[in-house]
Amino acid sequence: MLDKELLESQLSELPLYTYHFISPEELEFSDRIRWICQHECPMYGKSWACPPGVGEVSVCEQKCRSYVNCLMISTITEVNDISDLEETLATRAPHEKITNEVRDLMRQQGVNPYILSTEACAVCERCAFLDGLPCRLPGKMHPCVESHGINILGLLDDLGLSFQYGENVVTWFSLLFYN
Repeated sequence: MLDKELLESQLSELPLYTYHFISPEELEFSDRIRWICQHECPMYGKSWACPPGVGEVSVCEQKCRSYVNCLMISTITEVNDISDLEETLATRAPHEKITNEVRDLMRQQGVNPYILSTEACAVCERCAFLDGLPCRLPGKMHPCVESHGINILGLLDDLGLSFQYGENVVTWFSLLFYN
């Protein structure tokens, strides 16, 4: 069983912008979010971390709601020019590192979370999805939040948080589901 006080003490040592313990029931799942993946993301259909590899939104929702708890973490990073996609995406790796640190803290307590984060997965040079093979490293791959149809903006509204913290500030989120 997760000792939340211990974890919160450890989280306070990390460069997180914010974190919140929530119930998966608080999350809004929407096919509209998936539509954005399908029509605007170049990774659609190229990775097990992205649709359609993650399954239908209803399957993703069922998986997330099969957990009792969820920890939402967020980091922010300032960039010189937010319209510079390369610079902006380069700030994703530090967030993923922190997400994995939080995962490791949870695992130290015997909790193995199901993680949604920012990535379309860049663990392998070529995703096995493209070859019709199962994921080679499922324990290292974190599907992105949007791939599951989660409207993160709705959650932020419910928590009284903002997505925009300044003109050139990038905000990243991860959700760690656990029992």
